[in-house]
Amino acid sequence: MSFLKLILSFSPWIAFLVIARDGLFRLKVGLAVGFFLSVAMGITRLHRGIILWAGLSFFTYATLAVVVFGNMWTVKYMGVMASVVLAASTWLTIVLNKPFTLDYAREHTDPSLWNSPSFIRTNIVLTSVWGLAFTVNAILAWGKMEHFILSELNYEITSYTLLIGTIAFTNWYPNHVRRRSHALGVG
Repeated sequence: MSFLKLILSFSPWIAFLVIARDGLFRLKVGLAVGFFLSVAMGITRLHRGIILWAGLSFFTYATLAVVVFGNMWTVKYMGVMASVVLAASTWLTIVLNKPFTLDYAREHTDPSLWNSPSFIRTNIVLTSVWGLAFTVNAILAWGKMEHFILSELNYEITSYTLLIGTIAFTNWYPNHVRRRSHALGVG
């Protein structure tokens, strides 16, 4: 998956993350932008699979709860909920043996390889790394909310570093598997 495609597929979440900080108004705007981006990307098929449905579910619930009903419980737990939704959705795709990265990897992989054990295993590894990153980010979001151990800045730095590392791994790992397979003569 290319870096640009990866960023595009998570753009509703990234937009929400960037916009929804430092106040209730910005949180409402971030939720609305995340919701509309999820809908637009679903309609245009730029976004698909479980990440699309996780985004639509999260942004629909959170937008209604916060913007329409002013639910402060949702406001308080927003960061934790966002990461939990992404983590649970990601792990669900592994349990169902349909790792979410398959939807994106198939775009630039020969269809004859889609059912190969190496292709499936590569996507299980990639999706597991994303699941781990989202799970750790849920824990970090809870820690940040409860002011537990680290400063708020350190929670954010750790979270962003983890996501950037996951993006880097997602770009590196498939190429590594391909090079290794070619070197071993597996194809």
